[in-house]
Amino acid sequence: MRPWIGILQVTPVMMCMFMPKVGRCEWFDWDNKQIKNLSFIHVNFLGDSCCNPFSLGAIILRLKLALPRVHVHSLQIGNNIIEDTLNGFLMHPDKQIEIACNAIKSDPLLANGYNAIGYSQGAQFLRGLAQRCPEPQMKTLVSLGGQHQGVYGLPGCDALNSKFCDRIRPIISNLAYLSLAQNRLVQATYWHDPINKTAYIYGNTYLADINNEYIVNETYIKNLQSLENIVFIIFEKDDMVQPIESEWFGFYKEGQSRETESLQESHVYKRLGLDKMDEEKKLHFLSTPGNHLELNWSWFLENVINKFFK
Repeated sequence: MRPWIGILQVTPVMMCMFMPKVGRCEWFDWDNKQIKNLSFIHVNFLGDSCCNPFSLGAIILRLKLALPRVHVHSLQIGNNIIEDTLNGFLMHPDKQIEIACNAIKSDPLLANGYNAIGYSQGAQFLRGLAQRCPEPQMKTLVSLGGQHQGVYGLPGCDALNSKFCDRIRPIISNLAYLSLAQNRLVQATYWHDPINKTAYIYGNTYLADINNEYIVNETYIKNLQSLENIVFIIFEKDDMVQPIESEWFGFYKEGQSRETESLQESHVYKRLGLDKMDEEKKLHFLSTPGNHLELNWSWFLENVINKFFK
């Protein structure tokens, strides 16, 4: 679960964007010839930065090979990679989305819309961007291990098989919904306590809002339903996200923390207008082997890039 960076793949460019203040990494020259309608926002994960050559940088290179004549331009939040990484822990998602929205609006190359790929927590931040910033238009959102119903458990600490990991969860809840934690720790903004629903709805300052759990925001529904596709990808052996079903927008059943329910069984399904998107076949649920973000590129190329972007 790392900070979010985005690649904006736009017509006729592909842009890796995280946000300004504005450090910049550029790998490729512009080629003005256009392949299909491609614009990507690439959003990184917790502990990563926009331009790390061993993570997002490598993925961007592969995207460039898979989608010829695409330009990649990366913006980072902060003046350097260190600041970019720290902001993934410390800058509230509302502020990150505000900066991202201003950045994409100010770039004329994104005026015709873009696609988005979000890694881990970056995926739910990109969904927030789609719901709050409808122009330019996000078209397809790819969520790689995103926690769309949040998390209730420490990464790598199996609460179903460890008494310690289970008992520490309510303690974390008591701290996560304090205003200090909500304002200073990004991960607290998607901590979701299924047992104490009131504390979650009234104490959480990001996830409860974008999931329409506090009030029903019709603008969120309208903006989200304007997307052409949302692709949810779950990592089958993920031990970082609890429950793993959150990667498919599922979660624990209300009032307990062991049994889970699917998106279609949850109240969010209708409150956020996802039922209509499902009827229109805009929602896609894919699974891939491996732990959190252990992505096989050949699988991703075949099942995502070739299917949705070619």
